[in-house]
Amino acid sequence: MTVTILLFFVLIVIGAPIVFALGVSATLSLVLLDIPIGIIAQRMYGGLDSFTVMAIPFFVFAGIIMEQGGIARRIIEFSVALVGWITGSLLLVATIAGIGMAAVSGSGAASTAAISSIMLKEMRQRGYDIDFSSGLMAAAGTLGPVIPPSIMMVVLATTANVSVGRAFLGGILPGLMMAAGIMLACYLFARRGGSAYADTEPFSLVRLWRTFAAALPAFVLPLIIVGGIISGAFTPTEAAAVAVLCGLVISLLVYREFGVRDIPGMILRAASVSASIMMIIATASIFSWLIAVENAPAAIAGAMHQATENPLVFLLFVNILLILIGMIMEGISAILVMVPVLMPIALSYGIDPLHFGVVVIINLSIGMITPPYGITLYVASSVAGRTVVQVSRKIGMPLLLMLLVLVLTTLFPSLVTLIPDFFMGTAS
Repeated sequence: MTVTILLFFVLIVIGAPIVFALGVSATLSLVLLDIPIGIIAQRMYGGLDSFTVMAIPFFVFAGIIMEQGGIARRIIEFSVALVGWITGSLLLVATIAGIGMAAVSGSGAASTAAISSIMLKEMRQRGYDIDFSSGLMAAAGTLGPVIPPSIMMVVLATTANVSVGRAFLGGILPGLMMAAGIMLACYLFARRGGSAYADTEPFSLVRLWRTFAAALPAFVLPLIIVGGIISGAFTPTEAAAVAVLCGLVISLLVYREFGVRDIPGMILRAASVSASIMMIIATASIFSWLIAVENAPAAIAGAMHQATENPLVFLLFVNILLILIGMIMEGISAILVMVPVLMPIALSYGIDPLHFGVVVIINLSIGMITPPYGITLYVASSVAGRTVVQVSRKIGMPLLLMLLVLVLTTLFPSLVTLIPDFFMGTAS
């Protein structure tokens, strides 16, 4: 098993696609263990044979509908009315819009692309520091996996056998804390940034109400999705289908940003994105099965318990490990590879699985703005026409405050469990 894991990480480091790295390393293990190769097809099918996994393509499609349906623009217009009178307003607008997009798209990359494409032109005209602004929008995009609904949360809940509803609710408070940290970084930067950030546009209650009314259908959507799940009205998969239906109704009949003729192309795009995710899940299921067969979690847990009996020390180790993993591996792939190993160990330390799962998500969302992988960093820098190196130099302050939220969430499990316990009761 050691050889297999080493081969997997070597393939990742040299830039091999994650599906290839998982498949090749898993096949090597089967050969070394003299297990019939036919088990590959069986395990790949078994990994996808889940009703909850079916929610992923629906959420992907819903995100594409919201991206193209004018929802991002209306969320930004409301954000401008809300904080447009504060120093460095456009930076704060980008963060508020990041919260709104996180609550409707579930994808950090999609949120970053939508916000960047709309905001960067105005930021350039006002003389904002484009590298910091791009880094800021990349940081705001990391709220997508934490604030519900979230595709990454669905994958985590499926992998770790955690309630999707509780996982969604568990991410709310840490996600809002991350947003507050990013907004603080915006304000501190703008205060010493010069006259370009000194906005004098007065606050208008009329404008705030008008933009809120225009964005209201977008804000109601996450309430329907999350509320339906926690109330038991529908399952996560049914909720994702409802999100698609509501998104189509809002976009076609209310906002009218695209027509019926555009839907087939959007379906093809959603199918392409979903297929790549499903292939990763399928090949990762072979890897996870091999880890279980080799009893790797128990062996690692024994070694960890010999090193320390303190669960906080274990969580510190996990945080360091996952931040490093997040630098070289996409979040969903990291969940599928690492959670089957780490979750049993966390349970052996008496750590709440929901708390541990949200800590994993926060770690991997931070990985979305850390080079060399950093998917939201790549998206924001690409839209801005800047290099990743140039933008990376300006993400220090938002990144530091996000790490502070990670530390607080690690130390205080109630930050994760408070809202799920209030709405759904204590997990049995």
